[in-house]
Amino acid sequence: MSLMSKLQASVESNKYKRMAKNAGMLYIRMLLTMAVSLYTSRVVLQTLGVDDFGIYSVVAGFVTMLGFLNSAMSSATQRFLSFELGKPGDKDVRGIFSMSLNIHVLIAVFVLVLGETVGLWFVKTQMTIPADRMLAAEWVFHFALLSFVVTIISVPYNALIIAHERMSVFAWVSIIDVILKLLIVFMLSWFGMDKLILYAVFSLSVVFIIFMVYRSYCKSRFAESRFRLYWDKKLFNIMLPYTGWNLWGNIAAVMSGQGVNVLLNIFFGPSVNAARAIAMQVSGALNSFVQNLQAAINPQIIKSYAAEDMTYMHRLVCYGAKYNFFLLLFLSMPVLINIENILSVWLGVVPEYTALFVKLIIINILIDSISAPLITSAQATGRIKLYQTVVGGILLLNLPISYSILKFEGSPEKVIYAGIVTSLIALLARLVILKKLTCLPVKNYLKEVVGRSIFVVVFVIAAYYFLLLSLSDEIGFWLGSIYISSCIFFAVLVFGLDRFERGFLISKIKSKII
Repeated sequence: MSLMSKLQASVESNKYKRMAKNAGMLYIRMLLTMAVSLYTSRVVLQTLGVDDFGIYSVVAGFVTMLGFLNSAMSSATQRFLSFELGKPGDKDVRGIFSMSLNIHVLIAVFVLVLGETVGLWFVKTQMTIPADRMLAAEWVFHFALLSFVVTIISVPYNALIIAHERMSVFAWVSIIDVILKLLIVFMLSWFGMDKLILYAVFSLSVVFIIFMVYRSYCKSRFAESRFRLYWDKKLFNIMLPYTGWNLWGNIAAVMSGQGVNVLLNIFFGPSVNAARAIAMQVSGALNSFVQNLQAAINPQIIKSYAAEDMTYMHRLVCYGAKYNFFLLLFLSMPVLINIENILSVWLGVVPEYTALFVKLIIINILIDSISAPLITSAQATGRIKLYQTVVGGILLLNLPISYSILKFEGSPEKVIYAGIVTSLIALLARLVILKKLTCLPVKNYLKEVVGRSIFVVVFVIAAYYFLLLSLSDEIGFWLGSIYISSCIFFAVLVFGLDRFERGFLISKIKSKII
């Protein structure tokens, strides 16, 4: 091996180690936060009741819809900061950060005005909320809107931490976040006022505290995070088209998710929103594993593109997609086969449709897990007009399709089936477009990621049904979970990994045992 090859191998090895360390820190954080978050959801549901829990979910979710512009700028900020840090030569990280922060303040003002006019009108006149809870819903809307405004302003600070790959900071701050959220739930019983309104007030307080922690950390560690009034017209003209096309994509994603939630409220009322909120809580807890892995990979994908190392970038995209899927499958299958028992023990009172919603939404996030690295690689190029137009259009179709289904007296779960179909079509569209943007080897991706994932799923399902046919009694929770987890591990080892990956994994296991 030449000296240049050895140096290249050493550099990549260090990158993998850094990603592994970052992912490890995020997983430790996630295990703690997930346990506390799931317990918090149980306490909140029991404290507020099904209807108030559903009202909070749909009203706060509607506020999130108003943040489509912020989501677009968030992606732009993350991309430009990571790109600037990854490119060779002179860097202007401070200029990009200052520009982003000033733009986010303007966005916050815009969202606040839009929310207090159009948003408040929609909550009062269009949502299905019991008359005796309308005043409380309005207060929830005001406080949720303020929480979102604070979140908007915090985006550049969070993006700067991610760009510098300081994932341990997120680990510690996230733990503080969930502990505070659990504390405020218990504090609800200390005061005599309306618990729904009080919960919204306390939630705003937590958001503000976490924002101040992130801001203080950035100011103490990164010189480029010092605020200054700064406006670079040239930089703005570069970021604006990127943000504009991201805006379309984020509107489509928000409408596909929260828009459907609003439709469910209009057609079925708060109880179905409560069921969907719980399902999203379960899927979010599972998906956080994938998000942690992806958060560790994302900066490297963008930086490798900035450094024009396309081979390394494609390798990260394929590995990330495959490992995202296998990890999520390993975690979600025991939940899928035991969901009724899990919900009963976890919640006590389980809203109708919850179990079915959980199963379908997990299938949807399994599909989306394969798409996550593709999304990042498209963002890295900066040339996202075609990508956002096509993929955003596909995702946006979910809203009129869902409305048509519900209008013709369809059951609520059918809108999630529609979401699964649009996710599959969006995945195929991403592959075609990424081939054009980054010369992604699509055939290799289909073979190594999609093909191997399908083999693993088919084997696991067949093995599970074989167990069902072999046993006359009902399978216990632990027996079923251990069996299905063992099947997934075997299937991934045999069908999911190539020869190099399999050999590497076995050698690592041996080194730990011996």
